[in-house]
Amino acid sequence: MSWTQDRARTTWQRLLDRWDGLSRSQKWVFGIILFLGVGLSPLFTPPFLDTPGISFGGTMAQFAMVAIIAIGLNVVVGQAGLLDLGYVGFYAVGAYTVALLTSPESPWNQMSPNGFLSTPWAWLSCVPLAMAVTALTGLILGFPTLRLRGDYLAIVTLGFGEIIRLLADNLSDITNGPRGLNEVAFPHFLESEKHPEGVFSVSNSGGDANYGTWWFWLGLVLIVAILLLVGNLERSRVGRAWIAVREDEDAAEVMGVNAFRFKLWAFTIGAAIGGLSGALYAGQVQYVAPPTFNIINSMLFLCAVVLGGQGNKLGVILGAFIIVYLPNRLLGVHFLGIDMGNLKYLFFGLALVVLMIFRPQGLFPARQQLLAYGKAARDLLRARPTDKEPTQ
Repeated sequence: MSWTQDRARTTWQRLLDRWDGLSRSQKWVFGIILFLGVGLSPLFTPPFLDTPGISFGGTMAQFAMVAIIAIGLNVVVGQAGLLDLGYVGFYAVGAYTVALLTSPESPWNQMSPNGFLSTPWAWLSCVPLAMAVTALTGLILGFPTLRLRGDYLAIVTLGFGEIIRLLADNLSDITNGPRGLNEVAFPHFLESEKHPEGVFSVSNSGGDANYGTWWFWLGLVLIVAILLLVGNLERSRVGRAWIAVREDEDAAEVMGVNAFRFKLWAFTIGAAIGGLSGALYAGQVQYVAPPTFNIINSMLFLCAVVLGGQGNKLGVILGAFIIVYLPNRLLGVHFLGIDMGNLKYLFFGLALVVLMIFRPQGLFPARQQLLAYGKAARDLLRARPTDKEPTQ
């Protein structure tokens, strides 16, 4: 190992050690300040962080969607250790559930006079339905396939993602085929003369508080809610079982852990979170078509988890930000006549190569946090005064 690599690892390790040394209340204070700062960033965008080729609010809205996907995929890949290469299929199921129920081009549209969805609340009503349908899809897929391991499971999930895309592309009578479904429902919130359809409508495209910013704020609230849910699961018996299965499935089963059941739990919960992000995408774009759910996007979602650190839910959010922000930041930037935004896959590949050299477990590996608790316990035991020796 070169001196430069060793110095970079040492510096990064010191930062992680300093973070792990903070108390839980200090981390909460820092998290609240960071949350407020990120939430206000579309209104007060620093010049060095702005995206000149596209609205920064729209970029952050896209980041919120990918962050939710990364958290759900992290439950499957990072927590339970299941290599899922077709996670984009759950994203598609969630988006198409909302589109099929609310688009006027869908034969299953329920916003007609005889339907059960009212226009102002149609999108919000479809969100729990999308999560339920996606969770059921994950349960149906996982029940026969989660007995497989490693590469076999990866191939099956990869095929699932492609099957969903091909079904959406070929079922023209239902999904409108490659033309997609248009005019998907969205939240009608804060309607006024200036914004007759509300602030979430694409008609609200002017200023910093445009529709992208409002979708970002909504996504940020959902991210916090999901983090609290997933965090509680990690600290519960379910989370400990996931870690045991991830580290050694055979040893976990010998110790009495029902590996199949807990893997199915992870697969279903991860699918539901992916469906939520799909519903968010359908409402924001108001258009759903098969090309969006290709295998390349599935690889990008997995790339966000690997970059941030598998098993660390905060790390994968940072990975999602890198995946979304980098191409949007370079969009419209030309070098030697080449639009740098079109080279995003090259940059992601180089980033992964550099990461494997300096941080093979990701920017924020989960093991670091687990070891921090062990170090704190040792320090606490060393700090305790020794008992007096009994007198002879």
